[in-house]
Amino acid sequence: MQRIHTSRVIIVGAGLAAQYAALKLAPHPVLIISPEALGEGASSVWAQGGVAAAMDPLDSPAAHARDTVRAGAGTVDAQVARQVTAEARSHILDLTGMGAPFDRGGDGGYVLSREAAHSFARVVRVRGDQAGAEIMRALTAQVREAEHVQVLEGVMATGLRVDTGTVTGVEVAQCQAGLTQAILIRGAAVLLAGGGSGGLYALTTNPPRIRGQVIGMAARAGARIADAEFVQFHPTAIACGLDPAPLATEALRGEGAVLINRLNERFLKDIHPDAELAPRDIVARAVYAQTQAGLAPALDTRQALGARLLTDFPAVAEACRQSGLDPLADPIPVAAAAHYHMGGIAVDSAGQSSLPGLWVCGEAASTGLHGANRLASNGLLEALVYGRRCAVEIEQAIGRAPRGAAKLALPDLPRAEEPRPDLVARLRQSMTDGAGVIRHSLGLQRTLDDITVIEAEQPGCEALHNMTATATLIAFAALRRRESRGAHFRSDFPQPDGAEGVRSSLTLSDAMARRPDTRMEPT
Repeated sequence: MQRIHTSRVIIVGAGLAAQYAALKLAPHPVLIISPEALGEGASSVWAQGGVAAAMDPLDSPAAHARDTVRAGAGTVDAQVARQVTAEARSHILDLTGMGAPFDRGGDGGYVLSREAAHSFARVVRVRGDQAGAEIMRALTAQVREAEHVQVLEGVMATGLRVDTGTVTGVEVAQCQAGLTQAILIRGAAVLLAGGGSGGLYALTTNPPRIRGQVIGMAARAGARIADAEFVQFHPTAIACGLDPAPLATEALRGEGAVLINRLNERFLKDIHPDAELAPRDIVARAVYAQTQAGLAPALDTRQALGARLLTDFPAVAEACRQSGLDPLADPIPVAAAAHYHMGGIAVDSAGQSSLPGLWVCGEAASTGLHGANRLASNGLLEALVYGRRCAVEIEQAIGRAPRGAAKLALPDLPRAEEPRPDLVARLRQSMTDGAGVIRHSLGLQRTLDDITVIEAEQPGCEALHNMTATATLIAFAALRRRESRGAHFRSDFPQPDGAEGVRSSLTLSDAMARRPDTRMEPT
């Protein structure tokens, strides 16, 4: 395998966490590996709600932390919640200084939205549902101008190199079909910030390439994985037959939109006192149950928003238009879709993984903030907090590099072998059937068996094996957690095992040891 050496910090991913960390590493030279054009293809771009932060004078970081702990169903690290929420305001001000055009009122204050399980309106937004796109646009402009950052676009990381227990580099290839060995780039440190796992499910709101590959790479290198079973399903993906499914932001329900079925019943009213603003896991299961019963759940914005939807929530309006839906005349059909992975690569308070030389931030990381059920709009906040923390920690670990490092001169990169579309489709359907909104030991066991068969169909494909590694971790952790907690619901164990839960922790080898014979429930 051809090897290239650089003094740059290698960042895998190009979303909010990756770009923010890259800017905070200045002036240390950075190399960003992005499978898409910079600013495209990342989940951050698609984020509609905004960034949760206690900006209202009547609100406080302590109240934000309490809401985070409460929503997390007993597995949030309370200290992490306090630390992250305490930093939130500074990051909003920082992004504002970078050009993020947050909505402002006539008095200059930030316009705040309320989302599910928040006790205050504290979601800082941009043009209703444009937060992710506009924040990323501002950051990408900064990264493009940053002299210390080099970006490799159209390049995919396929694996990590570990030498004597330390991560020393990243294997990369072109994002095109073919079958060739990757090139190894050795750097000063490696930061993974490449997104979550939503695309492992048949119905998802995530961009097409976000299918657990980064978590899988780290797991295959030996990194410890935490809370893998906790996958959040967004209750209001627009059910219009598109893949990925467009999202109807939770802010619509914060504005008064209601969930009804084809019988015109508000089915959440009898399930939770907060109705449509109940925690996401409760709303998602209710929507899923309505779908399974053939009752066609839908989001009715007509009375709460009317024509204001078209101007205040342009992404939702455009998704409806492209799907032939008229939200002014009819409710928007919705379904529960895989949205955010609370679990991921286990990291400490500085973003350091269990492997020396490897840091992680963004959705690929598991920090302890989200617990079993992420509080709405805490995802972007966590990306910002840990993006900066990783940058600070990496600089302390490797020291400052001389300014003006030469850009990496790459040879013609080999082409990565793409997973067969039929295998990806089988994997996504199996995860939906067995490890989806409602789980049971028999379905989880079938999913683990399916993964073994799918892997064997294309043994040389690194990208597929990164995906199946993450799928294995999710299904095995879900099989091992014999209770229902937050987003993890077992129909055969429908109650939580006590008010306080225990975070899960495992390696891929733990899960693989069970996978060849999954007919017996692990003890």
